[in-house]
Amino acid sequence: MKTKSIVRSSLSILIAGSVLALAASANAATTFKSDPTALPGPIMIADEGNNRIVVVDPSGTPRWIFPQKGDLKPGQTFRTPDDVFLSPDGKSIIATESEHQMVSIIDIATKKITFEYGVAGQGSRAKGHLNNPDDAMMLPDGRLIIADIKNCRILFLDPKTRKTTQLGKTGTCYHNPPKTFGSPNGAFPMQDGRFLVTEINGDWVSAMSIDGKISWSVHAPGIAYPSDTNEISPNVYVTVDFSKPGAIITFNSKGKLLWKYKPTGSAALDHTSLATGLPNGKIIANDDANNRVIVVDPKTKKVVWQYGHKGVKGSAPGYLNNPDGLELIPATALVNFKLS
Repeated sequence: MKTKSIVRSSLSILIAGSVLALAASANAATTFKSDPTALPGPIMIADEGNNRIVVVDPSGTPRWIFPQKGDLKPGQTFRTPDDVFLSPDGKSIIATESEHQMVSIIDIATKKITFEYGVAGQGSRAKGHLNNPDDAMMLPDGRLIIADIKNCRILFLDPKTRKTTQLGKTGTCYHNPPKTFGSPNGAFPMQDGRFLVTEINGDWVSAMSIDGKISWSVHAPGIAYPSDTNEISPNVYVTVDFSKPGAIITFNSKGKLLWKYKPTGSAALDHTSLATGLPNGKIIANDDANNRVIVVDPKTKKVVWQYGHKGVKGSAPGYLNNPDGLELIPATALVNFKLS
């Protein structure tokens, strides 16, 4: 009896201590004061750990969530959304469920999944399968472009016919584009119609036409694990270091470092997966393992807006759990979310 009493007492102290620590952490996080003018409009967040997509406005108010009760068909799943992007017409969301090995298209108005590709929970090289897909986006012609990381290929998929073509050799994972790719984790469109392909293996970023012609390839300077490189202005590219501590940098096509944000100590980033430019010149980023989305002012190198509580996972309003993707919703698409 004495042993049980001691265990209960110790457990009570441990639980109480944990609750107090969590409360202190949460209270510390809420002291951050966001500037709502730093964000030009609502953003869509892939809240991976909560298996949901959430739309948040500049005031930090959740305005739209998928899925909610009744959104999924019986037996249908939606798990680990890693990235979310709007279709060119702004009426659909292309969601990559990376760890779930799926890509889905969601109709915004009906909140229904209208297309799925991959086999849930089964990463593979087999036909109809994906293996750690990333950053699926819809091209103007309706096809999807998918960085299929562990299959080491850039996949083009027609949702109407389910036919696929690809660049890269499935399972051959070293840098020699377009013949082979070293675990590509992003293929982002550029302003001139080319794409920026990021390869994890070797820290490579390449500018490539849709048919695979390579214009240039450089190492992202000072980055150990590059992720989701994209263009923010002519010959200025932003990428992140998916490491602890993480970093956000900009560089040019010669591989020259132009700007760097790598705070230390309690302000350090933790496995930042995506950063991109905003129309106001600021940079928005997922700070994944810190459970927040941030806006950074490049001039002051200060966080000026935040959603999520740094270091605290949660699903209540104001909280995120390993957010891994985002997109600023253009004004023309707000009506589809009934936000205009």
